[in-house]
Amino acid sequence: MTGGDARPLAIALLGPTGSGKTDLALELAEHIGGEIVSIDSALVYRGLDIGSAKPSAQEQRRAPHHLIDIRDPWQPYSVAEFVEDARSAVAGIVERGALPILAGGTSLYAHALFCGLAPMPAADAGTRAAISAEAELQGWPALHAELALVDPEAAARIHATDPQRIQRALEVFRLSGKPITQWQREHLHAPRWPVRVLKLALVLDSRDELHARIERRFDAMLERGFLDEVRRLRALPQLANHPAPLDLPAIRAVGYRQAWEHLDGRIDAGDFRSRAIYATRQLAKRQMTWLRAQLDVRRFDAQRERGGIVDALGLFLRGTPLGGRFAGFR
Repeated sequence: MTGGDARPLAIALLGPTGSGKTDLALELAEHIGGEIVSIDSALVYRGLDIGSAKPSAQEQRRAPHHLIDIRDPWQPYSVAEFVEDARSAVAGIVERGALPILAGGTSLYAHALFCGLAPMPAADAGTRAAISAEAELQGWPALHAELALVDPEAAARIHATDPQRIQRALEVFRLSGKPITQWQREHLHAPRWPVRVLKLALVLDSRDELHARIERRFDAMLERGFLDEVRRLRALPQLANHPAPLDLPAIRAVGYRQAWEHLDGRIDAGDFRSRAIYATRQLAKRQMTWLRAQLDVRRFDAQRERGGIVDALGLFLRGTPLGGRFAGFR
């Protein structure tokens, strides 16, 4: 092992939405005997299938998958729970002698997994309810402006239309009197991983191509019945009777929020499509911004640099039993 590091190996396939992470993870898992751990905040929820681009049942039969369909859409699932579950899944995969392949694009999950979590205040239902009530009256942009007063750094990196992160940042400040940025700055070291991870980012250097792929992908979701999927979610008693379904993390997922508003009659079909595509583009932009800041992530153009990806994988696995299994992968 390089530098005398004898830890077992793992692969992380990161990248913006629609960049091909799922396909490569499946190819690699099948060829080398790997198991896939999802790093996607929408895939944890049952019933969010088409709009989240969740691997199909057939795809999930091709290789073991973890952290998919582990919560109902009305149930909470924290970043801390994800980190604990992901580390547990990776440990189990290593014990079975397989290769952990972490794949997904949720930057918040990936950052917490690889960089650690700041020991900040736990979620408080009362504080969250109060913030949600204020948002109903004033709108999330007003709460984003409040955040800018108490934590300008957090407000600069959190978009005014990202209610989940605005709510959490305000919650931490109200509970502790200390900005979330300060909590994060004081916690700079993550616990050592039991595995050595090669982090690869699959990107599309052409923004026009990425936008075109996002648009094609969303239209394909519509053809597969995305709106019918959201109608089924709306019919679930726990969601139909929920006082504020749009405040739930599952329903705030890109595409689902816009579909919910369309089915509520707030926006027409054309606005629904354009807003969902725009939101997906903005998500991809945030994902790319985060990836550019990660010095230990190797970036490859998903369309033009397949050979570079294969070479990076081969070099990382060389000299190990996994390297023998990798031979012939192209």
